[in-house]
Amino acid sequence: MASFFDSFSPAEVARISAHGRRLKLPEGWSPIWERTPADKAYILLDGTVSVRKGGEEIAQVGAGEIFGEAAIMGHSLRTASIVALTPLEVIHLTDDAVRELVAEMPSFKEAIEKVTESRKS
Repeated sequence: MASFFDSFSPAEVARISAHGRRLKLPEGWSPIWERTPADKAYILLDGTVSVRKGGEEIAQVGAGEIFGEAAIMGHSLRTASIVALTPLEVIHLTDDAVRELVAEMPSFKEAIEKVTESRKS
């Protein structure tokens, strides 16, 4: 599985990381809830999460993936909840940080659009 970071240079990865905060989240934690405002996104460095819609698991996401970005980009409420299946190590990005990166880094904007598009199917 390709990592969200694969399309970035080491300098770009450092720049993206600098816009966020590294956090460790416990197993069972739900950092994003369905039908809530889009105020943050996460890049998953280590661990696995369950993506749930209406309480039903619709996908699992692993290390190297980003989640929470679609609602920020779409100016909408969350369409799913995220639950940690394992302890997680993440980069927490505020909605402002995501918007800044999209505005300042064409490569970040392109990567976000690609992820968002791939999840529509």
